[in-house]
Amino acid sequence: MPRVTRVKFDAQGLLPAVVQDARTGAVLMVAYMSAEALKRTLRTGSSHFWSRSRRTLWRKGAQSGRTQRVVAAALDCDRDTILLQVEQTNGACHTGRYSCFFQPVAVAGRSRRRPSPAGNSAILDRVWEVIVDRKRMPKRGSYVSGLFAGGKDRILKKIGEEAGELVIASKNGRAERIIAEMADVWFHTLVVLGQHNLPPQRVYAELTRRFGRPPRRGTRAKPRRGK
Repeated sequence: MPRVTRVKFDAQGLLPAVVQDARTGAVLMVAYMSAEALKRTLRTGSSHFWSRSRRTLWRKGAQSGRTQRVVAAALDCDRDTILLQVEQTNGACHTGRYSCFFQPVAVAGRSRRRPSPAGNSAILDRVWEVIVDRKRMPKRGSYVSGLFAGGKDRILKKIGEEAGELVIASKNGRAERIIAEMADVWFHTLVVLGQHNLPPQRVYAELTRRFGRPPRRGTRAKPRRGK
């Protein structure tokens, strides 16, 4: 890895940093690093940046919980921009969204649409963004807003209904229905997470933690003879 002294900082002593989700490849945010921020990032493995507005060093997620564990870093060909690949917790954007890049801009000859993050699993993050948005700003006629308005009991009832339909679809062995019902179950479980303000990234982290480990089995004490 190039030494920090070989990095080309701009006239203000700053280095643009592009932050990318190491799992999906999606661009999460862009920030700036001072020499000290870069040193701390490389030394600790946690993203540190320089706030141009507050004129101070800050660690990503220190107060918000939106932490970033850096798994790889690379300079561009001119050594004046750095790419950080991170494991993101609780979404990167201060709005609660997965990525800071959620406001689509019209392109000539193209419809206004948001770029899709890399990786098929990223669709769950896109759905999560909509769920968070509908909870924060209820929309008339929105199915998700209606679920939140109905409270926890209504959401949990839907989970039970959809799970039951998935069981029936599986018993019947029809692939199309199994896929459709599984999509319904996944969607409504994301709504449950939204009800508790728990982003899906926390579930990803838990699955990652468990990966490769044998499942935990409950233990029951054997009855003692003669009792």
